[in-house]
Amino acid sequence: MNWGRMMLARNVSISAFVLALLFSVPAVVSAENVIRWASQGDALTLDPHATNEVTTISTIRKIYDSLVYADNDLKLIPWLAKSWELVDPTTWRFVLRDDVKWQDGSPFTAEDVKFSLTRALAETSDFRKQIGSIKQVEIVDDYTVHIVTDGPNPILPNQLTTIFMMSEAWSEQHGVSEPQNFGGNEETYAVRHAMGTGPFVLQTRDPGIRTVMAKNAAWWGLADHPHAVDELVYTPISNQATRVAALLSGEIDLLLDPPLQDIERIKRTPGLKVVQTAQDRTIFLGLDQASDELRTSNVKGANPFKDKRVRLALYKAIDIEAIRDKVMRGYAVPAGIVTGPVSHGYTEALDQRASYDVETAKWLLAEAGYPDGFSVRLDCPNDRYINDEAICQAVTGMLGKIGINVDLSAQPKTLHFPKIKNRETDFYLLGWGVPTLDSHYVFSYLARESTWNATGFDDPQIDKLIDQIGVEVDFAARDEQIAQVWRRLKDDVVYLPLHHQTVVWAMKDWLDIPVPADNAVRFVFAEIKPH
Repeated sequence: MNWGRMMLARNVSISAFVLALLFSVPAVVSAENVIRWASQGDALTLDPHATNEVTTISTIRKIYDSLVYADNDLKLIPWLAKSWELVDPTTWRFVLRDDVKWQDGSPFTAEDVKFSLTRALAETSDFRKQIGSIKQVEIVDDYTVHIVTDGPNPILPNQLTTIFMMSEAWSEQHGVSEPQNFGGNEETYAVRHAMGTGPFVLQTRDPGIRTVMAKNAAWWGLADHPHAVDELVYTPISNQATRVAALLSGEIDLLLDPPLQDIERIKRTPGLKVVQTAQDRTIFLGLDQASDELRTSNVKGANPFKDKRVRLALYKAIDIEAIRDKVMRGYAVPAGIVTGPVSHGYTEALDQRASYDVETAKWLLAEAGYPDGFSVRLDCPNDRYINDEAICQAVTGMLGKIGINVDLSAQPKTLHFPKIKNRETDFYLLGWGVPTLDSHYVFSYLARESTWNATGFDDPQIDKLIDQIGVEVDFAARDEQIAQVWRRLKDDVVYLPLHHQTVVWAMKDWLDIPVPADNAVRFVFAEIKPH
């Protein structure tokens, strides 16, 4: 059997398997107000501090709560903390709700806040950079904490929207007082089990197959957000045709990533609707420009990506308009920086791209000493971003026109992301959203040493500037500092930005779920019409 037939057979097999699973849950789907939903990928873990990845955060948010919440408009609203204020330049006071219970019935208190923030700052936490300014957490009383930062931090409440609270007692009981070492593929109790204060309770978890959650009837937030969702059944479906078939046949009610080529067909289907909004996620390419020799290139004893001319040549060889029109079918906006218009620090001037110019790209390669090009592997996810593998296929063809022979390796995100975190990739595709809606978040993870920066770019002067942005309270000065970092990243061609994504959801017409720019579905705001 040739490779194509093998893949076809495998896809058919997967499709049949997934549809069989969907049909195999009559007891669940017949329950009242069950929402069956799907997208291409699954959460990577249920440990809320192990890895900073949106699908994972979106799943965890249904079980665990944060002190501060970003609503559907990404505006900050009180959540487990009913108020917050600065009491001095480096001390924030958070007053907690006193009516919150863990899902085992025990009370949520300031002790849990101190434990959770300390846990999120641990060595194995992927959120250390996000809240790295926290110096100390002081318990004032059972329902008041002071969070002391190492300098003024005007955006601390924004940074806390994806820092979830865990029960200290439950964590100690199950040996998970430290976050899972995700990069090391550690398996802990918190990876498949969860116990939060959130709107839903985990019922069953079979990674990559199905996750079932039930409404938490004792959730503290029901008075303000009396949602009607009794149960959630999530099924990741990697195959595009199978995802659409599941929606059209009525086996699922909500699809987060309908294939772009099927959107018009879905719109024409009675009982279904499509909603969309601009997303705060940018798709880009990263290059290892620090190693002395690339792992996958035929160039030995040197790293061509260290040469800015080579990086710029690759940038100029990418026809982003063709990718937007043919791969993304218009559902994308070409990007010049790795952040979109909803994030602070974005400007249209910074977002301008380098021109597409194949002849200049060839000249740049020749000037850098590679007139005949070279070979390299491009690592790409195939179940995370909209048409991610197709984007990489298009880039592979475009770079071939300037002599760069790209060996494309497309894998599920469970295999792709560890390559980035473990520095096992020369050239990779990644997407980045900004939950804090501020450029400082982007810089903390992508412009200095961090788990998600596999480029090797790390400039002490830029590090100082990023530190200053984190404590600067003069907003005009802060904006200029942000612009300086963006200009440096652009001037050095540290990343090859591609496009800002558009969120497109398809759902039954009896569902009304506002689409937020972070592409994280918030079922507590869902409305269900009679059907």
